[in-house]
Amino acid sequence: MVLPFDDTYFMRKALQEAEAAFEKGEVPIGAIVVVKDRIIARAHNLTEQLHDVTAHAEMQAITAAANFLGGKYLHECTLYVTLEPCQMCAGALYWSQISKIVYAAKDPQRGYGALGTKLHPKTKVLGGILEDEASDLLRKFFVQKRNLN
Repeated sequence: MVLPFDDTYFMRKALQEAEAAFEKGEVPIGAIVVVKDRIIARAHNLTEQLHDVTAHAEMQAITAAANFLGGKYLHECTLYVTLEPCQMCAGALYWSQISKIVYAAKDPQRGYGALGTKLHPKTKVLGGILEDEASDLLRKFFVQKRNLN
């Protein structure tokens, strides 16, 4: 029996955010933060729209979740993100003390794992949830971008 609110369910919600980024011409990465099976933050990349290199989906989601909770720590929260966090986002996630990170596609060049960035020792990580869907959306975006240039 599959529970209605499992990692796949929530990653689909993060993918919806990635699709919203795609429609805006942003790199299609989406993120949500969940606590006790409730989505408390939704975000996607806004680096182009805000002219801000730090406006990654994860950074937007961390800020929204902290505002919702009324504090800077994301204990008992899970971040679902469509691409493995970069080292900047991993650093922010470290300081947020988030309990769990679930990502779809691995980023072998810029991901926190490839760059040796540490997460908080209590943070659990699970990768590969809906990896193909997230990777396909990223590929589609960059193919389209190359064809426009």
